[in-house]
Amino acid sequence: MADKKKLGKGLGAIFGEDVESVLNEINKGEKEIKGERVGIKISEIRPNPYQPRKNFDENSLKELADSIRERGVFQPVLVRKSLKGYELIAGERRMKASKMAGLKEIPAVVLDFDDADMMEVSLLENVQREDLSPIEEAEGYNQIIKKLGYTQDELSKKISKSRTYITNILRLLKLPPKVQEMVNKGKITYGHARALLGLNDEDKIVELANRIVNEGLTVRDVENIVKGKPKKPAKPKEKPDPYLVSIRRNLETKLGTRVDVDKKRITVHYSNTKDLNRILELLNCLDE
Repeated sequence: MADKKKLGKGLGAIFGEDVESVLNEINKGEKEIKGERVGIKISEIRPNPYQPRKNFDENSLKELADSIRERGVFQPVLVRKSLKGYELIAGERRMKASKMAGLKEIPAVVLDFDDADMMEVSLLENVQREDLSPIEEAEGYNQIIKKLGYTQDELSKKISKSRTYITNILRLLKLPPKVQEMVNKGKITYGHARALLGLNDEDKIVELANRIVNEGLTVRDVENIVKGKPKKPAKPKEKPDPYLVSIRRNLETKLGTRVDVDKKRITVHYSNTKDLNRILELLNCLDE
């Protein structure tokens, strides 16, 4: 097992202590990286084996590819040398778009990274840009815990997330694969997925997940069904505003809890003080 203290050692030496902020600057093209800048054939670069993100928005990639055709690649990708060619450290979206644009070569900076550094930079690059689905984020955390021997407490301090947040999101990996795929595709929210974990039967979980998609069940609906509360007879009601429904779903995905939205009010629900602090942390509303 790798030494737990080793995680991020190379990152700190190259980028300084605030790795996350530096990565953000790199992705915006505001940070110059010291290292060997070369042009490398895209065919010689293999994907980062520790990349937690599996799904890339095709429309976004096409837009970036169009920009690259017109203006070129301004920000180099980060790679490390391997036995055959190179392995990508960061910049997979840029590389995919460059390939889509027909480029054969891409500017790159070659860095001396070990596996621990590659895991951390891949996770931070995506998490701080909110590019991961909850399942992909959970898989990234799980990979670091398993391969580098981190405890949840140690990981929470390293990535500036609460221990409760990490515990809750890792539990999503207990969901059936079909339901995890629904979360990845945005068909059900993080809040829905957490509520589904209250069921112990995989078939019932899948069945209820399908109902969420087909019937538009809210997180509260799912919580009540899981608790065995009888569903009240549906009252005639006006057709929900699609815009408000979209806002509610986005907020529930972002905050991981039940959210009610109407024409005059947004209500965010929390279960206890720790849950409240978690939500405030996500909203950057905690006092320094």
